[in-house]
Amino acid sequence: MELTPIAERFILHWGEMGSRWGVNRTVAQIHALLYLLGRPVAADEIADTLGVARSNVSTSLKELQGWRLARVVHVMGDRRDHFETSTDVWELFKLIVEGRRQRELDPTLSMLRESLLSTDMSKEERETEQRIRDTLVFLETLTTWSDEMLRLKPETLMRTLGVGAKISQTMRRKKP
Repeated sequence: MELTPIAERFILHWGEMGSRWGVNRTVAQIHALLYLLGRPVAADEIADTLGVARSNVSTSLKELQGWRLARVVHVMGDRRDHFETSTDVWELFKLIVEGRRQRELDPTLSMLRESLLSTDMSKEERETEQRIRDTLVFLETLTTWSDEMLRLKPETLMRTLGVGAKISQTMRRKKP
C-alpha cells in the first residue's frame, strides 16, 4: 500500500518518539500504521508498507499485543491473521499508562516498601531512609492520582485537566 506524505510523516515521527520513550522504532511505527489505517491489516501488508522484514513485524506485533495495543482479528475469506489497534486516543493513553505502571512503577513501589521493612534498613543513614520514604510517598500519591484520573470518562477527564491548568496558572500568578 502507498502511504500519503502526511501518513508517512506521522508514522516516521511516531517511530522516533517511540525510541525516545524506550520503545523499538519499528514497534512504534507499526502501531502508528494500525492507528492511522483504522482497519485490520495482515502482517505481510505491514511489512511491505513499512519496508521492514516480516520477522521484525512478527516480533513487533507480539510486543504490541503484550502491551494490549494490538489484537488479532480475522477477516472473512482470508485465513491470515490480521491486526488492529484502537482508534480511540483515550483508550490508547489508558493502556499505555497502565502498561508503564505495571512494568515500571509497581516494581519500584514494591522495592521501596520492601526496603523500608527490611532489617537492613537499620544499618542505613536516617537521611537515606527518609529519602526512600519520601520517594515511596510521592510515587504512591502519583499512582493514586493517576488511577483516579483513568477512571474518569474522557470528557470528564478533559474538563478536569482544563480546571487543573487554570488552577496552575492562577497559582503561578500569585507567587511572590
